[in-house]
Amino acid sequence: MIKRLLIANRGEIAIRVARTAAALGVETVAVHTADDATSLHIKHADQVRVLPQAGVAGYLDIAALIAIATDTGCDAVHPGYGLLSERADFADACAAAGLIFVGPDGATLRRQGDKVSARALAEDAGVPVLHGSDPLATAAELHAFFDAQGGAPLMIKAVNGGGGRGMRIVRDAGDIDAAFAQARAETLAAFGDDQLYAERFLQSVRHIEVQIVGDGQDVTHLWERDCTVQRRHQKVIELAPAPHLPNATRDGVLRAAVAIGRACDYRGLGTVEFLVEAGGAFYFIETNPRIQVEHTITEAITGLDLVALQLGLASGQSLADLGLTHPPAPPKGFAVQARINAETPDGQGGFTPTGGRLDSYAIPSGPGVRIDSCAYAGYSTNPAFDSLLAKLVVHDTSGDLGRLFARAERALSEFHIGGVGTNIGFLRALLKRPEITAWDVDVRTLDTQALDMPADAGHTRYFEAEGPEAADTFDIPDGTTALRAPMQAMVQEVQVAVGDQIARGQVVALFEAMKMQHTVLAETGGVVAAVYAQAGQTIAAGTPVLAVTPDDTLDAVATDDAVADPDHIRPDLQALNDRLARTLDENRPKAVERRRSRNQRTTREVVAALCAGGDFHEYGQLVLAGQRRKLGLDALIDISPADGIVTGVGSMNADRFAEDRAQVAVMAYDSTVMAGTQGYFGHLKTDRMIEVARDRGLASVFFAEGGGGRPNDDDFAETVQSGLKTTTFAAFARLRGWGPRITVSSGFCFAGNAALFGAGDIRIATRESWIGLAGPAMIEAGGIGAYHPKDIGPAPMHAETGLVDILAQDDDAAIQATRDVLSYFQGPLSDWDAPDQRALRHMIPENRKRSYLIRPVIAGLADTGSFLELGADHAKGMVTGFLRIEGRPMGVIANNPQHLGGALDAAASAKGARFINLCGRFNLPVLSLCDTPGFMVGPESETQGAVAAACDLISAGANLTSPLFFVCLRKGYGIGAQAMAAGSLGEPAFSLAWPTGEFGPMGLEGAVQLGYRKELEAETDPDARAALYDRLVADLYARGSAINVASTHEIDAVIDPADTRGWIAKGMRMAART
Repeated sequence: MIKRLLIANRGEIAIRVARTAAALGVETVAVHTADDATSLHIKHADQVRVLPQAGVAGYLDIAALIAIATDTGCDAVHPGYGLLSERADFADACAAAGLIFVGPDGATLRRQGDKVSARALAEDAGVPVLHGSDPLATAAELHAFFDAQGGAPLMIKAVNGGGGRGMRIVRDAGDIDAAFAQARAETLAAFGDDQLYAERFLQSVRHIEVQIVGDGQDVTHLWERDCTVQRRHQKVIELAPAPHLPNATRDGVLRAAVAIGRACDYRGLGTVEFLVEAGGAFYFIETNPRIQVEHTITEAITGLDLVALQLGLASGQSLADLGLTHPPAPPKGFAVQARINAETPDGQGGFTPTGGRLDSYAIPSGPGVRIDSCAYAGYSTNPAFDSLLAKLVVHDTSGDLGRLFARAERALSEFHIGGVGTNIGFLRALLKRPEITAWDVDVRTLDTQALDMPADAGHTRYFEAEGPEAADTFDIPDGTTALRAPMQAMVQEVQVAVGDQIARGQVVALFEAMKMQHTVLAETGGVVAAVYAQAGQTIAAGTPVLAVTPDDTLDAVATDDAVADPDHIRPDLQALNDRLARTLDENRPKAVERRRSRNQRTTREVVAALCAGGDFHEYGQLVLAGQRRKLGLDALIDISPADGIVTGVGSMNADRFAEDRAQVAVMAYDSTVMAGTQGYFGHLKTDRMIEVARDRGLASVFFAEGGGGRPNDDDFAETVQSGLKTTTFAAFARLRGWGPRITVSSGFCFAGNAALFGAGDIRIATRESWIGLAGPAMIEAGGIGAYHPKDIGPAPMHAETGLVDILAQDDDAAIQATRDVLSYFQGPLSDWDAPDQRALRHMIPENRKRSYLIRPVIAGLADTGSFLELGADHAKGMVTGFLRIEGRPMGVIANNPQHLGGALDAAASAKGARFINLCGRFNLPVLSLCDTPGFMVGPESETQGAVAAACDLISAGANLTSPLFFVCLRKGYGIGAQAMAAGSLGEPAFSLAWPTGEFGPMGLEGAVQLGYRKELEAETDPDARAALYDRLVADLYARGSAINVASTHEIDAVIDPADTRGWIAKGMRMAART
């Protein structure tokens, strides 16, 4: 067991550690800086030592801490949270000095404390992550990553550290330089390490974290906490466990957290943090390999002392020794923690740091109330450190959130802190908000609603104490105006001197408070008469910073109220326009001519035609290929515009459908850029567009022409070896939106491009297309032989195999087909007409043995011109496609009596199953026109996989969630007819037959030959035998006629063919009500 412990921290967490250590019989040594000598934690230790440096830097002095630990005979060091708690070099230094570091070892800290490597570890463990950058050395690297994400919002974060320090949201490229500099300065000040990285910013999510504990051999969890209520990425109140979290999501994050811990043989306490979307999807964001500020609420709901667990594990105990071979029992009730800070609302959604001397300090008490604090009456705050004064923890076992928050609010009303402004009133108002009591929150709730939060929440439960007023000891010259500090802060820099002319709104100083940077702006123009503040000085709120002699003339000059010419193009905008222009067709004449020579449209012409009548907003237009080292930036601008793929969100058929059903994610490879190959940044663009489509629930169109992966993006040669971790293919394959994934091929489409084409729900190709899993070079390299590209996978052949659903004549026809296909998923049309339905009465011949054409039947039923067939050249026995009835879209499957007499062979069954599944995914009703003698049988049929295909067809219909309407035109025999009726005549919304309909367990002729074999063989006269056969068939036909079958209620009705549209329209209206 540890004998003597150095607590390498300050404030309430140092007190928390000291209390548990004392209870365990462990002696403690506290440290402090000279400017922190009145911090209460030093009163809780057995020994106290002074650190040589001041401020945060003193607590980050590794050499001094190690020296104190060894000099005082400590055998262990507890880093608390923040400061050095996640620094691998500190853990290494402790190990080198023979000291136990109470926490993970240096190797684990490098993997988990470093947010970038932690993300990689999570990916290896199979845990979903947000796309993020590597560590960013310069703002230029952040610019590049921002561009690679298509200008999507990013979050800058500290590689090492947490607590919201160093976090900045970047929504615009113009904000990058300032955000990067501020984040770096904050990170360095808070953690002594200025490394930053960036990741995708999610707008509306919950922040859920899981407390894990491991002994280096196994890992378990201590349930989760909900830290969603934040202000500018800093937690304000925390709740455990997370309310209203679906069981599947809770189980998922718990398992994911444990998996991450096990992946690195985690030892110690740790917190694994996730962002959780409303739909239940979650993403790992970081691991905090230390004790958390909010560990208190986990202690409340589990009854465990987490610091005691830390000390036990550090002493060599196992989870079994600690009674944690399994997670503790599910929590009973909820616990909430509220952070009381030295800050007050500024009335504009932000907070102003306060500070000074606490004249009075009285804490609440009562059942279930806990206070962790380092404050006391007479304590003077220090702006060099965190503004946290106390943590209020309230536990209620009822499970009623309203009761819990009411108890917490009452406890806050009893909390008396005098002399320093605090956020207590704000917290009280917050806990009364209906969205808080209902816990209907996301991480942006507080930032968007803080303006409505009062600083004073009403009645308090204590008496105010009167204190003396402080006098202003500064001599402000006559005729000058004092610019005073808006908060207690440390002065980082004063940017003006006596005699300088300044303008109103000019930055005159930089302050640091709560480890955040703040700019101080001149309130009036004039001449600086005196400077009172100096860099490194700590000043109180209201302290004069400057004295300024006002000068109205200077102020007038500095304030330019003239209205700028709205048509004037500034140099920065002109530079952007010039850069964008180099990506456009008019400035790429050779590329355009190449397309013209092949009778193809350019990629940008394709996108414009797709979105005709709507609009298109491009993502990632400025992205370039990953070959900067080899080719240089300027050359790449012309060689690799947009890295060979145009991506964005367009409006398709916007003139005919509602806005929300016109929005489509559009991706189109440009084969004139490096042969349409898939580059590193091109994949990032594609992944980004797929994310947008997934998050917004969009349909997608993907023009996939190109030659597969690009092996020579040398900028990543040292970091990407196989390229097999690319997520594009899996992400696109599972993409779901309001409409389908439509893929289109024109020209050569090989390797990875072909894989994307094949992942489409509906696949369109021009006749001049060639599609294959490898191009000529790869085929030849594999030793298969040398082939011309046009020898590989011609589109007409793929139309016969079923890969291509629509074979278009050229690019224009493919574009129109894409718009037409999409329209069936966009909704009904009000403008329609229909053919004369009486013609349907004569489309099925009276002679039951005479064949007919099925497509005119479909066209005759549908709204005029609305039938669009899929797979016309494939599986001729099944016709599939889309049509409209009274403007409403639906799918249709129909047997083709001119192919095998309508029998369902394996190809026809598979084709029908795939189409039914497609309609089901998008809730399109299906019209089934049946004329089949059943499934094709026989040895040859079985070689084609007939059984599997037949079962797939039955399964597709049986599992169809949208309505199926069954109409028997003529034959409805055997299991094949049942398959056309979703497995049974009782499954469809209605089962109808035309007067020509006939039903039976198998074909009539076959039934007679099989069932009456003996009778037929007994008749020796051939003429008599033929007559007997005809009579038996006629008898079966009479028994199986549609009218007779309807009389036994096996079908719903026999109808006049001219009434079929009316029945279908009725079914569609019924479906609209469900």
